[in-house]
Amino acid sequence: MQFLAKTWRDQDFGARVGAGRCAAFAAYVLAALIISPALAQAEPDTANASRHIAIAARMAGDESRVRLVLDFERQPEFQIHYLQDPYRAVLDLPDTVLAFPEDSLKPRGLVSAVRHGVSGEGRARMVFEFTAPARMYLVETTDDVSVVIHRMVFDAVAIDDAAFSAEVAGSVWADVDQKTAAEKSSGPADDDLMIVIDAGHGGIDGGAEGPAGSTEKNVTLAFAEAFKEALEDVDGVRVAMTRTDDSFLSLSARVRKARHEEADLLISLHADSISIRSLRGATVYTLSDKASDALAQSLADQENRDDVIVGANLQDAPEAVAAILVDLARTETRVFSAGLARQVVNSFEGQVKLINNPLRHAGFRVLQAPDVPSVLVELGYLSNHEDEKLLTDDEWRHNTARLLAQSVENYRKTILANRQ
Repeated sequence: MQFLAKTWRDQDFGARVGAGRCAAFAAYVLAALIISPALAQAEPDTANASRHIAIAARMAGDESRVRLVLDFERQPEFQIHYLQDPYRAVLDLPDTVLAFPEDSLKPRGLVSAVRHGVSGEGRARMVFEFTAPARMYLVETTDDVSVVIHRMVFDAVAIDDAAFSAEVAGSVWADVDQKTAAEKSSGPADDDLMIVIDAGHGGIDGGAEGPAGSTEKNVTLAFAEAFKEALEDVDGVRVAMTRTDDSFLSLSARVRKARHEEADLLISLHADSISIRSLRGATVYTLSDKASDALAQSLADQENRDDVIVGANLQDAPEAVAAILVDLARTETRVFSAGLARQVVNSFEGQVKLINNPLRHAGFRVLQAPDVPSVLVELGYLSNHEDEKLLTDDEWRHNTARLLAQSVENYRKTILANRQ
């Protein structure tokens, strides 16, 4: 972080780099903050110090040639491999935070699809699917010392089938089948998902209370235990819980627990109370800097306020920089979160009562881990008599927990299929 202090001391900084470069540098500052030792609660010489940051990405071109521009804070090593059926180029990178907006790389021309994300421990991956056989060339690599940016420019150029087959044959995994090669290149051959279950509220923070006296903290813990039991029957899944008893845990501590467990998913369980007593049914929320509707905003405000009510100190927590986290969540984390949310709703449909438009989003602090796909499942509303009866019914609880576990299993299958 020393270069930040030096740059800010330069009084002519804005005049020298211009508005566009200032924006790029601002993106780097946000990315640097999220992996800084202070936020990660680590010393400067930990693994985070070697992590790369992709600040910006853009792509333009036509059916015969597409140019890809990637901006990093420093030069990364990379490898390019090729796969057939469909035609694909795989760009493998070291441990990299992909901090550019998720809509930066929209398919165009020769490139029909783009996927990117974490591909294993200490690795990131970008996959470019082509409409025709193509080869990617590194055509330019430059350093812009004025804003500490390393720019890499790739051209994807259409070639014939024979030339593409030669590229596939020359790739690292040419002597094995494509599925095995993709798994090997993704790091450890461990396809297990670590699921962290977060039972909302607890201890002095009781959460909502139903007309019959049910408390949210008890409802969520009971469901979390049933959900854990259901997940333990799913192959390829490991489970941890943020709390296992009636104890208070701050929102920031819940997020830190998920990151400590190296979670692949964080599922936070709630059963709130609202003023519209007739409203009932389940809802699934993902993170967004702008709420999808007034109800989502109201619930997010209510949940985010709970730490303050019980006297938790959020100023010292990484989640205090919510604006940075929301901005950086525009990477594969948000995509995976949305994918899981859809799986949950699909599993619930026809089996569990859902509110209208059950897929919603808001700025829930518990969902703000930048590197852990997260959803908040509102199981129902304790303010509604019918929902309260279901939420406290053992049979409903176990049936719904199994459906939620099924959604995780379906999500895992989708992730594995996309690795092929």
